[in-house]
Amino acid sequence: MRISDLFVLHQGNSLELMHLESSDDSEINFVSRTAQNNGVVAKVDKIKSVEPFPAGNITVALGGSVLSSFVQTNPFYTAFHVMVLEPQTKMTLNEKLFYCMCIQANAYRYNFGRQANRTLKDMELPDCVPEWVYSTHVRPVTTKNAPTVPTQLCIDQWKEFKIGDLFSLERCKNHSSKDLSDGDVCFYLGAKKTENGVMRRVAFDGNLVTKGNCIVFIGNGQGSVGYANYMNSDFIGTADLTVGYNEHLNQYIGMFIVTLLDLERPKYSFGRKWSGRIKDTVIKLPASDQGTPDWDYMELYIKSLPYADRI
Repeated sequence: MRISDLFVLHQGNSLELMHLESSDDSEINFVSRTAQNNGVVAKVDKIKSVEPFPAGNITVALGGSVLSSFVQTNPFYTAFHVMVLEPQTKMTLNEKLFYCMCIQANAYRYNFGRQANRTLKDMELPDCVPEWVYSTHVRPVTTKNAPTVPTQLCIDQWKEFKIGDLFSLERCKNHSSKDLSDGDVCFYLGAKKTENGVMRRVAFDGNLVTKGNCIVFIGNGQGSVGYANYMNSDFIGTADLTVGYNEHLNQYIGMFIVTLLDLERPKYSFGRKWSGRIKDTVIKLPASDQGTPDWDYMELYIKSLPYADRI
């Protein structure tokens, strides 16, 4: 059956975040076309003349991260080109999540800048929900974290550092994934921007293994150049990857730095490679009075965030 057989389709609010009042105390989310964080990019105050969409509806990005679909758990407003799906009949959370998965599975049809504005209502969905959907227990993610350090980052006091000065850099060792045997021992990482770069699990090969607790830089690879991940465990990686080690590094500092590195990614669109420029890439970091990176602050900051206790 079609999406329009199951849902009432509402055009989103088409609001601009810059014209709204942000508030960490608000229960109203602002949903954009991003594929991250359930589509939520901020919390905003209520607009007197605009009623937010109710929690429980599904948002679908019509452009950008096209067909990124999420069940919204709070009342919300939307940015441009976001469709809101209201179930025509009562649905469980599992059913809604199943339909989100089905919608997102069609994203490959919208490569090369195509949007789903006109075609979404006619998209085909399964005629019935599989039994496993009802038997799957969806556990909400909880956190016991409360802020323990100031959330004000004081970015104007940060200092610039070259990646080559922060990290000892080396290339990963595998040149052909065909030479690897399937197995359950370690991850094989490629030039992939999703799922932390993991392609599959492979058998252990001591000559090809790269030590974990490192930043993984994707220096070459179509559509993924400029991405960086933190990897805690040992792995085998394609030679398109460069890894960086630092004695202060751990999963918390790794997450802090990877988030900043992501700001460098747009520089490597349109076929530019990063491999030869990684060591000279400059990023800003919190700094101590001595002018060195403030590793302790980075770790404490990440640990203070909600859900950091789930890392």
